Amino acid sequence: MHKLSRSVRFSINPFLPQDQAGANSYASRPSGEGVAIFFELAVTLAGEVEPSTGFVVNVTEIDDKARRFVVPIFAKRLRSDFARGRHIGLDDLAELLRSSQKALAGKFGQAGIAALALKLSPFKKIGMEFEGSSEETEMVYYSEKFEFAAMHKLWNDNFSEQRNFEVFGKCASKAGHGHNYIVEVTVKTAPGASFTVGNFEKVVNDELIELVDHKNLNEDVAEFTKAIPTVENLAVFAWDKLVGKFDNACLHGVTVWETDRTSCSYYGAKNQGP
Repeated sequence: MHKLSRSVRFSINPFLPQDQAGANSYASRPSGEGVAIFFELAVTLAGEVEPSTGFVVNVTEIDDKARRFVVPIFAKRLRSDFARGRHIGLDDLAELLRSSQKALAGKFGQAGIAALALKLSPFKKIGMEFEGSSEETEMVYYSEKFEFAAMHKLWNDNFSEQRNFEVFGKCASKAGHGHNYIVEVTVKTAPGASFTVGNFEKVVNDELIELVDHKNLNEDVAEFTKAIPTVENLAVFAWDKLVGKFDNACLHGVTVWETDRTSCSYYGAKNQGP
């Protein structure tokens, strides 16, 4: 079984009766006109590879079906709610994702809709997984990225100097070095569970970011006076600080980036996969 994901970008101006189709799908199609609302919808299909093509499906089919069947759902809802001055909350977005899944069901042959995820900004997204779930068991996944700056020392005093350089390479230094870290926290919640982004952000800030931001991790954070603050250990540390702390939501996973090319995700001892 393979899972194929394709991101489809589109823009809607809720104050116009319709949008320009546009011709640049990389940026957004429909293109939007003037100040419009930009969306990026990740469609994940689950299925077997067709031997004659090497495809689960051709990704151009995902583009076409999403624009034919999903974009009108978003456009209709946005124009209706904007006209009434109605707020569109996370539960409304989950409803739109569920409606989108139903509209796409059966459109890709043997491949089924495994998940849909909507990027709300470069740093926030909301998603739902559909494979093997029913409306009674569906969960909403909300992810948000945070940043902090910190220094760490990758050095084991029990190793020889030569062994330290063999293990940690150019990062080996008794003086340490710094990173601008990014941490993405993902929680899962039931639709209608009164989850709020403001409370979520406060928990992450108070329970995690304040502990590590502008700190010497080896010296200022008790957990790292013995453990080496690698990105792997930081991911576990973040999980331990946040698990069980959210109202109306459960921690699903934590990803920590120390550079744009190096990251580690952790899903907890009882939840080993996304």
